[in-house]
Amino acid sequence: QVQLVESGGGLVQVGGSLRLSCAASGLSFGAYAMGWFRQAPGKDREFVARISWKTSYADSVKGRFTISRDNAKTTVYLQMNSLKPEDTAVYYCAADSSYRGPYYEVGEYEYWGQGTQVTVSS
Repeated sequence: QVQLVESGGGLVQVGGSLRLSCAASGLSFGAYAMGWFRQAPGKDREFVARISWKTSYADSVKGRFTISRDNAKTTVYLQMNSLKPEDTAVYYCAADSSYRGPYYEVGEYEYWGQGTQVTVSS
């Protein structure tokens, strides 16, 4: 079955960096667009970044976060720099093969990981 397993979360100070990884298995990885979303306590899950043949970012992370993928390792990464307290959330990776709907919508993605906590302390 399809599995997406995130790792790399943790506690970091304001201005610090983290790199999240998402290892995928059970799917034809190269055929999927991969996305990162996040969910803070009491808030809806929101789009962060996506990579297919191009990359897309939420305005709130543009210039600070970089999404990349290694198809040989079936892994997608999210490099997060200049972290802010408002970046604190559980971060989820997701996979989309339909390419039908808006890339920033949760419903566009078929498969999800279990999430990894990122906490930015001030």
